[in-house]
Amino acid sequence: MAERDRLDVPRTPRRSLLPDYDPEAFGRMSERIARFLGTGRFIVWMTVVIIVWIAWNVLVPEALRFDRYPFIFLTLALSLQASYAAPLILLAQNRQDDRDRVNLEQDRTRNERSIADTEFLTREIAALRMGLGEVATRDWIRSELQEMARELDRYQAPASRDGAVDHPPNRAPKRAPDK
Repeated sequence: MAERDRLDVPRTPRRSLLPDYDPEAFGRMSERIARFLGTGRFIVWMTVVIIVWIAWNVLVPEALRFDRYPFIFLTLALSLQASYAAPLILLAQNRQDDRDRVNLEQDRTRNERSIADTEFLTREIAALRMGLGEVATRDWIRSELQEMARELDRYQAPASRDGAVDHPPNRAPKRAPDK
């Protein structure tokens, strides 16, 4: 295998006739320009420049005019500005769309996680409720103790004639009520 065909050796960079640029920096610059082009300040400054341009080329002496009527140079300047502004605005919009897409995906993932957590907690609460149905509650234990105290009071009588004490009958404990 020749040296240039090896996969574990990086290729030497090719020289390019195009200038090297950082796409991120260019994107940030285009967003700044697009943000400025979308402001009222830009509209005001553009209007002032056009008014001054036209006034200069109409009102000053003939020798100082640089763009006579029909203002071909002004039309060229505005066309050039528009031809650069449109792609920069589109680039900024594409970058914003990419950010929105990433944010939407993160929101979707977060929502799916929240739904899964909510379903898990719902199942846990249902399991706890089912488990509590078989546990003796404080009110049930209190009522059982009060009933036993009444039975003890009922059977606690003075000794009978033969000296024997009357004992309560044996009974099985009651089961906790189901909820």
